[in-house]
Amino acid sequence: MEAGEDRVLYFAYGSNLLRERLLLRNPSAALYSRGRLQDFKLTFGHHQGRTSSIWHGGTATIVQSPGDEVWGIVWKLNASNISSLDEQEGVEDGIYVPIEVNVHTEEGKVLTCRSYQMKDYVCGPPSPQYKK
Repeated sequence: MEAGEDRVLYFAYGSNLLRERLLLRNPSAALYSRGRLQDFKLTFGHHQGRTSSIWHGGTATIVQSPGDEVWGIVWKLNASNISSLDEQEGVEDGIYVPIEVNVHTEEGKVLTCRSYQMKDYVCGPPSPQYKK
């Protein structure tokens, strides 16, 4: 990660674009940049085809898709917040897995960031929260 040993760059999409949501468990998060993830697309679905009892529909994920792109936010946060971010994203439950991605900023920089991708993804309609 390019943010330094004690700081991490995190590429967010979906509900983690909301500053208030991210700050609930990751108080050190600070906006770093807007960015674009090339050759991925944003989609919605269910882990192993199971509908979330919290979201009542599909949750966001990114999947590789040549020629597509996903815009999102790069947050800079303390490395000490990674465990709470992993917990928020369901890593311990095997729902999402952390991945390393290269994000292109509007200034032309390429940032190496942490992001998350749903494991055992099955496509499905987005939850009502995403439709608002």
